[in-house]
Amino acid sequence: MKEISTDKTTLCPSARPESENSVVFGVISGTVAEPRVAYLKQPQPITDELIAKTSPITPAEIFRTAAPCAATGCQHFDGKNCSLATRIVADFPTVTEELPPCSIRRDCRWWQQEGKVACMRCPQVITDNYNPSELAAKVALPNKH
Repeated sequence: MKEISTDKTTLCPSARPESENSVVFGVISGTVAEPRVAYLKQPQPITDELIAKTSPITPAEIFRTAAPCAATGCQHFDGKNCSLATRIVADFPTVTEELPPCSIRRDCRWWQQEGKVACMRCPQVITDNYNPSELAAKVALPNKH
């Protein structure tokens, strides 16, 4: 019988597409002024073919991707928590009244750390946003330690 691993990987829902073991869990929709994530039913692996299809723009302008949390290797990790998730919850307005149908929620660092309030703000988070609002630009900046 095949052994089933009980180890869980905590996923960063704002990982770069080029991160190791990254998956697409959403596609950016909405407008330039109000982009929103449309969530996929199942996460899809990032492949070279998928990345090539996004050219000439970056994959992170089109997709929301998740990858194993880099923890102390990330500028947003304070040793215990994701400070980006903390800032998103503190500063972003909610954009949905119901939990989005997110396929990575069970393993998501933001969900584990902040719960439902992070999910209610998540659809407005765009990894590569070249026209961010002043608020989005401020929230994206890592805390100075």
